Amino acid sequence: MATHSNNQYYVPHGSIYPSIISVGLLSLASGFIFSVATDKSAELAYLHTPGKWMMIFGALLILSMVFKWMGSVISESVTGKFKSWEDKSFRIGMIVFICSEIAFFAAFFGALFYMRVISVPDLAAYAPDITPYKDFLGTWPSAGPGGLVLGTEYKPGHMEPMAAWGLPAINTALLLSSGATITWAHWGLIKNNRKQLVIGMALTVALGIAFLICQGFEYHEAYTEMGLTLGSGAYGASFFMLTGFHGFHVLLGTLMLIVITLRCIKGHFTPEHHFGFEGVAWYWHFVDVVWLGLFIFVYWL
Repeated sequence: MATHSNNQYYVPHGSIYPSIISVGLLSLASGFIFSVATDKSAELAYLHTPGKWMMIFGALLILSMVFKWMGSVISESVTGKFKSWEDKSFRIGMIVFICSEIAFFAAFFGALFYMRVISVPDLAAYAPDITPYKDFLGTWPSAGPGGLVLGTEYKPGHMEPMAAWGLPAINTALLLSSGATITWAHWGLIKNNRKQLVIGMALTVALGIAFLICQGFEYHEAYTEMGLTLGSGAYGASFFMLTGFHGFHVLLGTLMLIVITLRCIKGHFTPEHHFGFEGVAWYWHFVDVVWLGLFIFVYWL
């Protein structure tokens, strides 16, 4: 059984959730492998349908267990099991997690810098002497040695970048506004103003959803009108890897904001104890800062 006192760190009782989630991960990964294998192997074609259903089953199992597990953590929080020791460890853990996310995006920004400043100009310098790269241009954005085909028109080595002052600028305004609204909501929580807290959180959720919708329109334009895909050279690969992973983080952050908003409505947080709110706010501000880097180095410069 779980034990706790003011001078003892809370240790929850044993849980079956990790074991069930591991089964879900195995099913999801196995289903994905079977589905991919059928694309190139006729002998494994009979695994295509089972692989698809294994992926669906694994994803649903993981989601349901995460929902139950997080529900248990919320229950522990609202019943007062988390004291100052737990609060401190949660904050340290969140800081370490955000640092790992910084390292994750730093790797992609580093790859973008290497391609744009070093590898693309170097390849262009030697392109005339290398047959596959004879039409390669050292300009950025680069479509790679294969060039870019739009309809029947071939453009060797060069492509038009995504314009910064269209949807990306709108998305920048949306995320910066969401950073302001969640800060406003935090002030409401500190002042014990429930109305300000809930309105601020609802606005933040709405802005996050609007960002995702705008990014969906942007991707549609990139694929259908610009020929910009993951396979369209260094620019296409770096563009979708950076913006795609950021969009995934916005999606996760929006889901977390929705949960926190519901908890705010139920009155789970007080001015003195609200790390659950603060942790999500820290994450959301991190997402905002990363987008500013993307807007400057991917879209603008």
